[in-house]
Amino acid sequence: MTPREPRSTTPASSRRRRHPSNVHDGDMLAPGVIRCAVYTRKSSDEGLEQEFNSLDAQREACDAYILSQRHAGWVGVPDPYDDGGLSGGTLERPALKRLLADIAKGKIN
Repeated sequence: MTPREPRSTTPASSRRRRHPSNVHDGDMLAPGVIRCAVYTRKSSDEGLEQEFNSLDAQREACDAYILSQRHAGWVGVPDPYDDGGLSGGTLERPALKRLLADIAKGKIN
């Protein structure tokens, strides 16, 4: 058996949606703003082809929590960090690597 390539890590439904708490490139942030990212992962690719899947549900729950903390200065960043069909037993996950790199660059605090 040969290993399968992971499906697209950005479901079509997430590419169309923008959450109202998102910060877009070039937005000026006031001091004390906390830029939050949402990382989602599903270890199997089963169901990822659905219009609304586990990654979407995870993201919506996290976006809702970020929005609930708006009073404390939390804002969501627009970049999706989705690793669909990848095991959590390894750090070799493209979206996780992008997330860690963006944290190192100061895009997320």
